[in-house]
Amino acid sequence: MSDYATPNLPAKDMAATSAFYQKLGFSEDYVSPGWMILSRGGLQLEFFPYPDLDPTTSSFGSCLRVDDLQGLYQACVTSGIPQAHLGMPRVHPPQKEASGLTIAYLIDPNGSLIRIIQND
Repeated sequence: MSDYATPNLPAKDMAATSAFYQKLGFSEDYVSPGWMILSRGGLQLEFFPYPDLDPTTSSFGSCLRVDDLQGLYQACVTSGIPQAHLGMPRVHPPQKEASGLTIAYLIDPNGSLIRIIQND
């Protein structure tokens, strides 16, 4: 098995978080009252319950490096996530940045910033 890391993110409501990510093509690999693991292909996100989380002040985030950024971005749009500059959830379209990376930004219902980065 290769080394890998999995982001650990907060979930104000575990069931609502699961439902949100399932609309993006993630499935539940493991669920208990204290932990949840979701996957989509080779991506894994792990969540812990944080019922007192204030999504508007959250500073949690993660980068997802993917081969098909456009496909994951389109899943966000198709699921009804607004393409907006305010509010949660929301998604920002992919753009090539000064770094040379093409990145889309997703803010999930928990206020976590998910950077979706196109692999080279």
